[in-house]
Amino acid sequence: MIQLADARRILAAAEKKAEEIGQPMNVAVVDAGGNLVAFERMENAWLGSIDISQKKAWTSRAFDITTKDLGANSQSGDQFFGIHASNDGKVMIFAGGIPIKKDGKVVGAIGVSGGSGAQDHAVAEAGVAAY
Repeated sequence: MIQLADARRILAAAEKKAEEIGQPMNVAVVDAGGNLVAFERMENAWLGSIDISQKKAWTSRAFDITTKDLGANSQSGDQFFGIHASNDGKVMIFAGGIPIKKDGKVVGAIGVSGGSGAQDHAVAEAGVAAY
């Protein structure tokens, strides 16, 4: 289970990466139940991305898949087409959400929003690596 100390370490690593690439981000960390453990909005990060980052984290945990991969498989004609409309619109299908695993088991997830999909995913990867 993701503890607050873990979440703070994950946030710090994500923030460091966001600073390195020069893009302010919103970063959310959820536990195994998809519940928000910690959140940070960097100075000048987009307000609209607060909700998106939290939903990316929830989506990654709810489906145990990166939002990047879920998005790739939810295009017209693909197996998850339309999934973004499920769960009262809570599902995010663009890059920036990554499950966090310990010993092969998903224990939480990170969601990052505020830049391009590639930037969001890279910042999320940095956060996961800190776990």
